[in-house]
Amino acid sequence: MIKMTQPKLYTRGTKLWIRFSLDGEVIKKSLNIEDTKANKKLATTQIIPQMLLKVHSGEFFDTTTVPTLKEMIEKSLKMHEGSRKYLTNRAYESVFRNNIIPFFGNRKLNSIKPSELLLWQNNLLDSNASKSVAKIRTIFYGVFEDALRDEVINKNPFLAVKTPKIDVRRKINTFSKDEIFKIIGSMNINIRAYFAIGFFTGMRTGEITALKWEDIDLKAKTIKVQRTRNKGIESTPKTQSSIREIDILDVLLPYIKEHHELYYHHEYLFETRNRLPFYSASQIARTYWVPALEDLNIEHRNLHQMRHTFASMMIASGEDILWVSNMLGHKNSAITLQVYAKYTKNDKKTRGTFLLE
Repeated sequence: MIKMTQPKLYTRGTKLWIRFSLDGEVIKKSLNIEDTKANKKLATTQIIPQMLLKVHSGEFFDTTTVPTLKEMIEKSLKMHEGSRKYLTNRAYESVFRNNIIPFFGNRKLNSIKPSELLLWQNNLLDSNASKSVAKIRTIFYGVFEDALRDEVINKNPFLAVKTPKIDVRRKINTFSKDEIFKIIGSMNINIRAYFAIGFFTGMRTGEITALKWEDIDLKAKTIKVQRTRNKGIESTPKTQSSIREIDILDVLLPYIKEHHELYYHHEYLFETRNRLPFYSASQIARTYWVPALEDLNIEHRNLHQMRHTFASMMIASGEDILWVSNMLGHKNSAITLQVYAKYTKNDKKTRGTFLLE
């Protein structure tokens, strides 16, 4: 026997919705009509009675029109093509293909339970960092939200599943000053300035890969960061604050001048033998970075540690945190301090002495 509470009308935005309990499950459904006096009467006298008839006849439980998760994913990706970067959409496709569709792809969207999502999430945590799992979950969550807005489902099952606790600490394994100059000095002349820029500006590797000579002002000693390059695709930098103008430090200037004398007639600062920009920073890492660290017997670290090295050195030496934050392209200095707080200069001064005066 079906256990059902009496449907109640309520307003969400400008639309009329109904809420009721069906066999212990709370159902919320939009009536797709505006909240007006006439429509409230229509809902009470016609729509709700018809719905009650469908519940008792079993027609209400017909799920033939509910898409599978895979179908909803395809729809969701198309819906957001215009608002997401191309590479972001591709990254989402990869997440769906590798982490979500194998588990739930053929399931009807409204059949996926919170308990199943929790088990899936715990399974991912066995082999992935909590931060990565949280990102995967966010992408999955968005598909349910799209379905909710389309009224395909009545609620997002992820609301009953706690987000995994994220370890906010970032792994920072910086290079010493001696290692920096050894690495730069070991590089071929055609790519040496790439690593000098990485160590002495803190730019992201995709931003360096996308640099053109039009971005360099040797007279003013500045670099305009206005694009990034990854997997053969150029786009705007990571965030709005990442579009910035940064300083060419005196230690970096000779490397850029040397590179300019040899390659000023190219469009990009760094190009392949075929006069094409590099496909991605990963290509540069495989070709130059990894072999150099092996030859120098320096512990392997990824290219991003150049950025961490720059930031930690500057902060530890007492440079203005606002300047460091701008060089990195952070939205504000609080983000910079959150990541690099342990490098903040501390001369063990006695604090609060003014209170004794």
